[in-house]
Amino acid sequence: MPDKALTSPTRVLHNPVLLDEVLSVLEPRDGAIYVDGTFGAGGYSSAILNQADCVVYAIDRDREAIANGSAMVKAFAGRLKLIEGRFSDLCQLLAARGVFKVDGVVLDVGVSSMQLDQAERGFSFMRDGPLDMRMSSQGLSAADVVNEFTPQQLKRIIAVYGEEKRAHSIAGAIARVREDEPFERTSQLAQLIEKTIGVPRHKKKTIHPATRTFQALRIFVNGELDELVRGLGAAEQVLAPGGVLAVVSFHSLEDRIVKKFFKKRTGSMPNPSRHQPLVDDGIAPSFTDLVKGGIKAGDSETSDNPRARSARLRAGMRTGAPVIDLDESELAQAIIRGV
Repeated sequence: MPDKALTSPTRVLHNPVLLDEVLSVLEPRDGAIYVDGTFGAGGYSSAILNQADCVVYAIDRDREAIANGSAMVKAFAGRLKLIEGRFSDLCQLLAARGVFKVDGVVLDVGVSSMQLDQAERGFSFMRDGPLDMRMSSQGLSAADVVNEFTPQQLKRIIAVYGEEKRAHSIAGAIARVREDEPFERTSQLAQLIEKTIGVPRHKKKTIHPATRTFQALRIFVNGELDELVRGLGAAEQVLAPGGVLAVVSFHSLEDRIVKKFFKKRTGSMPNPSRHQPLVDDGIAPSFTDLVKGGIKAGDSETSDNPRARSARLRAGMRTGAPVIDLDESELAQAIIRGV
């Protein structure tokens, strides 16, 4: 967060990743309206509000995050507006409050550090807690999936959403163990995975064996990739010409979707075949690319915040061209094909 302090004792619990870079592309200005689609602990929202006399509409589906932000609302004297909901619904959420165009949208995709640090939420294999992982505390939990889905379904979830090469072995082990005892705790699942695929000899050089499986379950339980696809389309609709969309992603599945979204909307999609001439589809770009190739965190930030190591910022500025129809199936295929 910038050196400017909040006007109350309220403090942001976690430093948001790539904060300086996000502020650089957003360029907050007085009188503007911004959307923080993933409020979390309020890091991006507070930084934007500290930089300019503007208004931020902050959205989060986590009721606890919204409740924790009440002190920040008071600190910013009404310039921060908290909304409980999904960022994929941001057009409807804003319209209900009389807002139809904004000057910037920031999305910090995935689970927040605050959620990871709370053992009772069940997101982390490093902290024992209920095997839950639900951001909104509604719908199927991770325990429901692990205990009730078939081995084939589990294998696909772990392989696709976790990009785990040992998905077959992990799914089989889960199916065998749950016959005697259902999975209820994060430690149960983490220990089984560790036992099934082993711990690398050089622990410091590799991720924990349970990392990809926990990622897969979390993404599936919360429908995170579908949420991202729809959220990108919603941001495109609500941004005024000259408005900026900044997206911070933390793993390859998210980044592929964001990358393909911007490629299509900036008119930089590659030629599908080197044997065929490029075809002008007549669609005017709805964004200009602000950070070609994306921005990754520097050494100083990654040393202070290990979570930043996998983060990448992509951003674009909205043109005056019409919204391009959102092809959700095409973006979804980017997950499977790895393009």
